[in-house]
Amino acid sequence: MLLWNKFGRALRCVVLSLGIVAALVSCSNDQALYKSEEFSVYRDHVTQGEYTAKVLSNTEMTSNYESPLNSVFSRAVEFKYSINRKDNDLPVNVNRRVIVRPTNGSYHTPIAKFGIFDADTAVVDDVKDPLESKTTVVFRLDLRDVLKSFKEKGYYIDIHGEKIVEKDFNGVYIAGGVPPLSWDFENFGDYQRMEDSDGDGIYEKKYVFNTFNPDRHVAHEWSLKEDISKYPQFTSDIPLLNALYRMALEEAKADSEKDGTWRTGQKWGGVWTRDVSYSTILGVGMIDPNRSLTSLRKKVRGGRIVQDTGSGGAWPVSSDRVVWTLAAWEVYKINGDSSWLKEAYSVISKSVEDDWKIVHDPKTGLMRGESSFLDWRKQTYPRWMDNVDIYSSKNLGTNAAHYEVYQILQQMASLLGDNSMMEVYKHRAELLKEAINKHLWQASKGFYGQYLYGRGTDVLSPKSETLGEAFTVLFDVANEERAQSVIANMPTVPYGAPCVFPQIPNIRPYHNNGIWPFVQSFYNLAAAKVGNEKALNAGLASIYRAAALFLTNKENMVADNGDFVTALNSSQMLWSISGNLSMIYKVFFGIQIDQKGLLHLNPVVPEVYKGKKRLSNLRLRNATLDIEMSGFGNQISEIYVNGKKEDKGIDLNRKANYQIKVVLDNKSFGQGQKTHLVENRFQLEMPSVEVKGEDLIWNRVEGADAYIIYCDNKVVTETSKLQYKLPKGASSSRYAVMSKSSASDLLNSYLSEPILIAPKGESKVLLKRFAKSKKVTIKGASSEMIELNGDKINKIVRAKIPTVKGQKYQLWMTYANGNGPWNTDNKCAIRSIYIDGVYVDPLVMPQRGVNEWGAIGNSNIISFVAKSNVTEVEVRFEDEDRNMNILVNQALVQDICFVRVQ
Repeated sequence: MLLWNKFGRALRCVVLSLGIVAALVSCSNDQALYKSEEFSVYRDHVTQGEYTAKVLSNTEMTSNYESPLNSVFSRAVEFKYSINRKDNDLPVNVNRRVIVRPTNGSYHTPIAKFGIFDADTAVVDDVKDPLESKTTVVFRLDLRDVLKSFKEKGYYIDIHGEKIVEKDFNGVYIAGGVPPLSWDFENFGDYQRMEDSDGDGIYEKKYVFNTFNPDRHVAHEWSLKEDISKYPQFTSDIPLLNALYRMALEEAKADSEKDGTWRTGQKWGGVWTRDVSYSTILGVGMIDPNRSLTSLRKKVRGGRIVQDTGSGGAWPVSSDRVVWTLAAWEVYKINGDSSWLKEAYSVISKSVEDDWKIVHDPKTGLMRGESSFLDWRKQTYPRWMDNVDIYSSKNLGTNAAHYEVYQILQQMASLLGDNSMMEVYKHRAELLKEAINKHLWQASKGFYGQYLYGRGTDVLSPKSETLGEAFTVLFDVANEERAQSVIANMPTVPYGAPCVFPQIPNIRPYHNNGIWPFVQSFYNLAAAKVGNEKALNAGLASIYRAAALFLTNKENMVADNGDFVTALNSSQMLWSISGNLSMIYKVFFGIQIDQKGLLHLNPVVPEVYKGKKRLSNLRLRNATLDIEMSGFGNQISEIYVNGKKEDKGIDLNRKANYQIKVVLDNKSFGQGQKTHLVENRFQLEMPSVEVKGEDLIWNRVEGADAYIIYCDNKVVTETSKLQYKLPKGASSSRYAVMSKSSASDLLNSYLSEPILIAPKGESKVLLKRFAKSKKVTIKGASSEMIELNGDKINKIVRAKIPTVKGQKYQLWMTYANGNGPWNTDNKCAIRSIYIDGVYVDPLVMPQRGVNEWGAIGNSNIISFVAKSNVTEVEVRFEDEDRNMNILVNQALVQDICFVRVQ
C-alpha cells in the first residue's frame, strides 16, 4: 500500500506537470515574442524545427535540443599534418582525406609524405553508411624528406616558402575537423603530436573515432539548485525571462572563485582582461561589484593594465587592454568608492600614455592593433597577415574602445581635479572620433568598415564588425543620423548578429561564421539606444533562443544554423551570462548611473514584452532599490519614488531604500525603422599572386567575375585575365589582387599579400656593423645577427644608411623572436626608432614561435623623408617600450631594409 501511494503520488505529479506544460503551451501559442522561418520564441517556450525548450516554472526548464552533428559520423576524415604547430603541410584550406573502412575495428591510413597532396575523393553516404563507433585509426606520415633536408641543408622550405631551421624543429602534429582532432593549430597539445618510436622517419599517431564527446551535447533539464537570494531578484509575467534570469544568476555563482575573482567560464579558469571587463560592463558588475573590482586588480602589473591575450606576444599587436577602463568606471559608478577612482585613474593614465606612443598612428590618427576579442587571426584576417601586419592595422572596435577610454578619463580627471590632463584627454578623444569617422565610415553602405589593412599603405575592409558597430553607437562616435543608419543597415543573419559579415570561406565556425551572445548584447543595447524595436526584438530572440535550447549560456554559436558546436566553446561563459543579465538591467529597466551617483532609468520594452516587471534587492552605492514597471515603450509616462512623483535622478549616495514605480507610455517605438536581415554569405577566396618575368600572375578563383589590381592599395585597373603587366618606374610599389563579385563588393575577397616591386631591389645595411655588443648569447643564432635585450644588451644602436635628400622611404628590419608562440604569451619585442635624432615610430617584433630563433620575419614598416644623402637610424629601448612581460624584451636583428617609394 505504501509503495502504491508513493507511486500514485509520483504519477499524479507527472500527469499534473504534463498538464500544466500542455496548458502553458496551448495558451501561449499566440503569444509569440519573435517568429521566423528558423525558430520562434514564445513567452514560455522556444521552438526550432523538431526541438523545443519549455519553461516548467521560474526555476525549471527542459529542452530536447541535439546538435545536428551528432546525427552521423562520416567515414570521410579530413586532416593535414603540421610542423611546429603551423599550417605548413599543404596550401591553406587544402586538406588530406581518407575514407575509413576498418577491419576488426581498426584502420591504418596510407603512408603520406609531408608537403605532398594526397586525398581519397570517393563519395560516401554519411546517413546510410556512417562510421562504426569506437573505430581506431592510425595516421602514418613519412617525414624522411624533411629530415634529409635538415641534415643536408640545415633547414627545410615548406609549402609557403617559409624556412624551418633544423634547430627550431620541435615536433610534427596532426590537425583535423572531427573529434578528437582539431584545426586549432596554435593550441595543439601532446595528444596531437606524432611519434617516431623506432627512428625510421615514419611518424604515427593513434586515435579512436566516433566515441561519446561531451562537448557535442547539452543538458536536457535545468532546475535551480543554488541559493541566489543575495543577488538582485527579477520577476515578470513572461516565464521565459524569469527562468533564464535565474539560470544566469546560478551560472554566475558557479563562476565565482574562492579568491574573490570571476572565473571566465566552465572550461576556462582564471581572470582574462577583456573577458572580465566586458562582463563587468554588461551585467556582473551589478550583481557583485566587489568581485569585479578584485578581478580587475588581478589584471594590473607594474601600475599598468595587462594585455594578457592576443597575437604575437600580446601588446601592442593586441591593444584592447584599455577596455579595463570601461569596467573600472562601471565599478566606480556602482560603488562610489573614491579610493578606487584614484587607483584606477593612476593605472589607466599610465597605460594610455604608453599606448599613445606605441599604438597611436599619427598618420591616420587611429590606434593600431588587433580587433578587440577577435584574436584568432585566421578567423578574421587574410591568411597572409602576420602579427606585424595585424599590429599595423586599425580596427573599428578597438578604436571605438580607445575613444570611450578618453571620454571616461575626462570625467575621472574632472572628479579628481586634474584639469590639465582633462584637456589633453578631451583633445585626444576629438582626434580619435574625427579619425574613425574619416577613415572607417562607409557612406554607401551606411555602416563602418572592419579595419584598415595592408602593408606600407592602407585599404579599408568593407565588412561589418558587430562589436565595433555597436560601440560607435553606444559611445557616440557616430552622430544620431549615423547611429540610426548603423543599426538599420549593418547585415544580420537569421540567428543573430554575426561577429563579422560576410564570412571567410573554409574556416571552421568560431569568430568567423559565429555569433557571440555578449557581442549580440552590445548590439541590442545599441538598438535600444536608437529605438530600433525591430532590431532589438531580433537581438533579444537570438540570446533567448540559444540560452533556452542549450540550457546554459554558451560562449558562441554557428551563424549558419545556430548550433553550439564550433571550433571552441564552453558552457557557463561569464560574458554570455552578463549579456543575458544586461538585457534585464540595461535594456528593459534602462539603468544608468552618472558620475555623481545619480540613477537614471531609460527603459526600453518592445511591445511584445509588455506587462509587469519587478527588480528588487538591487544594491547600488548606499541605496537598495525595488523597481516595479508596467507597460511597454521607450518613454516613461509616470515615475514614483517612495510614493512621490520624480523627474530627476535618484541619489544613490544616500543610505536609503527606494520603492520605485515606473509606468511606460504604451507606445510602440519602431515605426518606419528597418533592419538589414540577409542570409549568411561567404566572401570570395583570395587569389594566390606571384611575379613571373614582368607580369603578375594568379590562379582562377571560383565565383570571381573579375580581378581588381591594386598598387600601393589604390585601384589601378580591373581585368578578367589571370595576369597583369607591371609598369616600369624608378620608385618601389606594392601590388596586390582582389577577387571581385558582381553581386556585391562586400563579397569581394580580401587583398592578396602585397608584393614589393623594387626596380633597383631593396637596399640592406647589416646592423651588426654599428652595434657595440656583437656577441649573441642565444645558442645557434646566426652570426649575422645582433641581440637586442631590453636595457641590458644594445640598448641604443645607431646606424647610417645611404639615401637621397627629399625622397620618401620605407624602412623595416629583419628579426627573430623565439621567446614564445606566435598566437599568445607576452614577449613581443619593442623598440623606438629615431631618424636623424627625431622619434618617428615604434619598431615592433612579435614572437614567431617557441625557441624558433631561425624563423626570420620582417618588422613593421616605418616611413620617412630623407633630410640628406646619409640618414642616421637609431634603435633605442625606452621605458614606454616595456612589453607585458616587463622582464623579457628580446629579439635578434639582422638587416635594416629600405626602399624608395613614390
